[in-house]
Amino acid sequence: MASYFIRIHVKINHALRQIKQILFSVFRQSDSDKIPLAPVKIGNKWGYIDKNGKVVIKPQFEDALWFQEGLAMIKLGDKYGYIDKNGKRVINPQFEDAGSFQEGLAGIKLGDKWGYIDKNGKMAIKPQFDDAWWGAGEFKEGLARISLDGKRGFIDKNGNRIIKPQFEEAWDFQEGLARIKLGEKYGFIDKNGKTAIKPKFEDARDFQEGLASVKLDWKWGYIDKNGNVVIELQFDDAWWGAGEFKEGLARISLDGKWGFIDKNGKIIIKPQFEDARDFQEGLAAIQLGGKWGYIDKNGKVVIEPQFENALWFQEGLAGIKIGSKWGYIDKSGNIVIEPQFDAAGVFY
Repeated sequence: MASYFIRIHVKINHALRQIKQILFSVFRQSDSDKIPLAPVKIGNKWGYIDKNGKVVIKPQFEDALWFQEGLAMIKLGDKYGYIDKNGKRVINPQFEDAGSFQEGLAGIKLGDKWGYIDKNGKMAIKPQFDDAWWGAGEFKEGLARISLDGKRGFIDKNGNRIIKPQFEEAWDFQEGLARIKLGEKYGFIDKNGKTAIKPKFEDARDFQEGLASVKLDWKWGYIDKNGNVVIELQFDDAWWGAGEFKEGLARISLDGKWGFIDKNGKIIIKPQFEDARDFQEGLAAIQLGGKWGYIDKNGKVVIEPQFENALWFQEGLAGIKIGSKWGYIDKSGNIVIEPQFDAAGVFY
């Protein structure tokens, strides 16, 4: 009888240890998922660092993207797969190409066709779509853009063709509308595939904060979701046109210089910069005299132009380039991670 209870006691202890290990693993993974990491390149290999500059996933990949929904696309040899924030290969490199996870699915290429997988690596939508420019789109607002026979359309998460391929080009849905190109003109459709704004523009950008920039007669302005011009077409046809609204402001170009407007079209920061990026976390990267620095929403230079290149702020840090190396600064302009990388991404 005593030996029987001893055996039961051993089994219970073993079971408790297993439960403890599972719980520890779950919570450890959950904690690591919350730690922002950035992809960096050292030599010809990519790895990941934390916000202290510590290498947490050693450089070993031919390519790497930032983390999205807890996983990052990486390239090992000539195949693409996915890792978690512990550096574990959760989906082994096996694809000819791949995108980031969005709404639980990621586009992948097998052979010459694109399909979608879930976070376990299980095929959710079999590869069947053409290898058009930029492959298969990410899922946004429940739909993803795909290509068949040279035309773009949209599918749902079951792979059903919700909007038949008919457009020369299409972009992701944003704020309920998707930008499309029909013939040589740009317009917008809703999620039923119905034309929401007739294709009549020479170029256009996605809706952001209720407005979208459009181009007619070589000038850029802004429309609302009814297609009404709310900010007169008056801005230069500079590289990449007029910017999307971010944090209430959009970058525009006049007479070869970049500045910022508000949603009423009022110039808040006068055009004076050689180049500019969108506002993020209250600051925008700008270029003056061939160097990059940062301004606040009043147009005040808060970090003097001194860098060869600069990214946007994310998680309180921004990648900057000094000489030929990349490092990171905080919002006071202090270098918190010394420039040492051959390329760098943003923290997620």
